[in-house]
Amino acid sequence: MNSLTKLSPYVLALLRIIAGYMFLLHGTAKFFEFPVSMTGGNGAVELLSMYGIGGLLEIIGGVLLIIGLFVRPTAFLLSGQMAFAYFGIHAAADNILLPIVNQGELAALYSLVFLYFVFAGAGAFALDNKRTKN
Repeated sequence: MNSLTKLSPYVLALLRIIAGYMFLLHGTAKFFEFPVSMTGGNGAVELLSMYGIGGLLEIIGGVLLIIGLFVRPTAFLLSGQMAFAYFGIHAAADNILLPIVNQGELAALYSLVFLYFVFAGAGAFALDNKRTKN
């Protein structure tokens, strides 16, 4: 095993924590308008709306990814959410093969990163590691 392979669980953990944090911020922006983007807030969304359910998934899923708890099932659910966001919202509005045009780049990338977590697991520093040892 070379030295880069030894580091892969730590790099996977870094990717999981950073992706979870950024995803969490999408949810807090929906409900609390924090952080406010340069284009302004989008107002507090209704809890039982499509965006409200999405915001809940972003907050809860983001926290679970950050702490590394139930990573595989959470990532599976979030990957599906982002696939729906891409194909159901962004690509439906414009060209499916041009994510830069339909502004779905982030949704597509999140979907693939979360799908990777389904297969790769949590990496280092995850509560899942403690849970599976017991």
